[in-house]
Amino acid sequence: MLDRSGFVVPGERAAGTAGQSTRAVQLWLLSVAALIFVMVIVGGATRLTESGLSITEWKPVTGVLPPLNEADWRAAFDAYKRIPQYAALNPDMTLAGFKAIYAWEWGHRLLARLIGLAFILPGLWFWRAGALGGALGRQVALATGFLALEPIVGWWMVSSGLADRTEVAQQRLAIHLLIAAATYGTLIYAAVGLGSPPKRRVSGRMALVAAAFAALAFVQLGLGALVAGLRAGLVYNTWPLMSGRWLPEGLFGLSPWPASILDDVTTAQFDHRLVAYLVVAFALVQAIAAWRAAPHSSLARRAAGLALLAVAQAGLGIATLLAVVPIGLALCHQGLALLLLGAAVAHARLAGRERAGR
Repeated sequence: MLDRSGFVVPGERAAGTAGQSTRAVQLWLLSVAALIFVMVIVGGATRLTESGLSITEWKPVTGVLPPLNEADWRAAFDAYKRIPQYAALNPDMTLAGFKAIYAWEWGHRLLARLIGLAFILPGLWFWRAGALGGALGRQVALATGFLALEPIVGWWMVSSGLADRTEVAQQRLAIHLLIAAATYGTLIYAAVGLGSPPKRRVSGRMALVAAAFAALAFVQLGLGALVAGLRAGLVYNTWPLMSGRWLPEGLFGLSPWPASILDDVTTAQFDHRLVAYLVVAFALVQAIAAWRAAPHSSLARRAAGLALLAVAQAGLGIATLLAVVPIGLALCHQGLALLLLGAAVAHARLAGRERAGR
């Protein structure tokens, strides 16, 4: 803004600069969250194509390059032949087939490295510029910790399938996915917190409900990872019953029974179905409550959008199950789950800001 002498008013210039910095930080956070979304989808494809064990070594620096000549490809293929998965699942695999599964895993690892650069380099710049102070700085630090942990857990997951198994351990797969989801959610939470101040306040109860729904969506994502890791989607391909029963035989049949949650295909699918029903019911109740509390408000519109996402996600999950888990549907199901989580986190953050009036 110009004063009467024609010069820029210093306070206005400072406010404009601060606003530009805030928008830049917000764009950075959301961009990295979008990259993590893509990485999770690529990771899902890697899992569904049985490609995750094609690279049998962890080389954080030199591993950025794939094999560059025929001898290197032969050496990588020979290393794969020494793990149980090759003999049990792929004894007839050719070098061309190996290159195809190698490409998925290599692409997944390359994308993880690119995400690290996309997060670290701008983050250092914003930190030096003083744009990451206070609560935002703590949120970015939390995301940094998650990102640093993710490749370590990723190799821990891969290593579980190199000796005595033909696939990675489903518990480690679930942890790996949940860390990625936690990073994704933290970045969205931080970015949404930088938006314009809310124009109205909501009750503390509605804010608490929104946070609880985000937590439930996060839990459901973990249960879905257990289903994927156990290949539990390839059994009981009927709905709404499982082998003609609401409570299938063998449910919680392992001893001790809590082990069934992590290790039993029947229990894993049953749990995932049950929590899916809870997610849909919770979303519908939340939408109704938000509309009654504040009709036509942004709170009510967000809650209604979450309800639509939850219903669509459940329907896509049923379709994926009935079609016996085709890769395309399975990846859409996983992607929509992440969108639901991201939307739930954003809704919870906004409801929290509206409760606080800031």
